[in-house]
Amino acid sequence: MNNGKNICHRSMSCKSTGTIFLSVLILFAAEAFLVVRAGKWLVRHDGDIHGDAIVILMGSIADRVLQAEHVYRQGLADKIIIVKEGMGAYKALESKGVSLISTTKQVSDALVTLGISSGNIVILPGDAVSTQMEAVKVREYCFCRADIDTLLLVTSAYHTRRASMIFESAFRKKGIPVTILCSPSSFTKFNPAGWWKDKEGIQQVLLEYMKIANFLLFDRRKM
Repeated sequence: MNNGKNICHRSMSCKSTGTIFLSVLILFAAEAFLVVRAGKWLVRHDGDIHGDAIVILMGSIADRVLQAEHVYRQGLADKIIIVKEGMGAYKALESKGVSLISTTKQVSDALVTLGISSGNIVILPGDAVSTQMEAVKVREYCFCRADIDTLLLVTSAYHTRRASMIFESAFRKKGIPVTILCSPSSFTKFNPAGWWKDKEGIQQVLLEYMKIANFLLFDRRKM
């Protein structure tokens, strides 16, 4: 009888071990799936849809200017909006005789050099230091403008999800019926399917998720 009980206990122990192993395997598979999806989710691409204006978000210059020119050449929008970017203590430098070319002017000049008429480029004042500030300034510009109901956001690929959340929230807060679409830069050095393979990709993804959490928990209320 004791042998029978021992066999029964061993059988139950094996089943328990198998269940634990299967649970751990499922957990690892789920984590691997989430890791792979984490980078892809950050990239929002709405396809080649016509809009009333392109909005270039400030930050890195080359990849965003190239994407804006690409979208413009496709005829998807004939106006490009830029919010003037704040540059911290540059005014203090200027007062000391140091001349700096602002990021906003570099972007505008690059677009003109690429053959886009300056008459099709709108630079909004604002000294913006965040995507939230850019969204508010663009919202103010679009207020009561019947000719703008669709905006195409051009920014670095990993920034598109957060940018669209911010802009959609900004316009929704004021009840302005503007559709927000995203055109992620194909010139961005970002691999959404393998972001964990290099240091820069890891930093970009982790920082974006931290910024998204901060926006949802705190900054969204202020818009």
